[in-house]
Amino acid sequence: MRIASVLTSIAVAGFIATGAAAAATATAATTTTAPAATTVAPVKKAPATAMTPEKTAISKQCSALADAKKLHGKARAKFRADCKKNGGKPT
Repeated sequence: MRIASVLTSIAVAGFIATGAAAAATATAATTTTAPAATTVAPVKKAPATAMTPEKTAISKQCSALADAKKLHGKARAKFRADCKKNGGKPT
């Protein structure tokens, strides 16, 4: 009876020690990663520039001209870029 009692005590002590070690490891891992995550600075985005009414009118004019020519894709983008550089007049 005494041997069974000693073996049971050793088993219980082993389970307690394993649980305490696992809890300490989990706490240490959480403690070390949390401050590192909070020290990262957020990325700031550049403010969007508002188009003036004049630029908006030029862009709409160039889009209308591209629609009239039935341009699509890269050809349309190139045409609109050149048109906007010329102030809304086709090249």
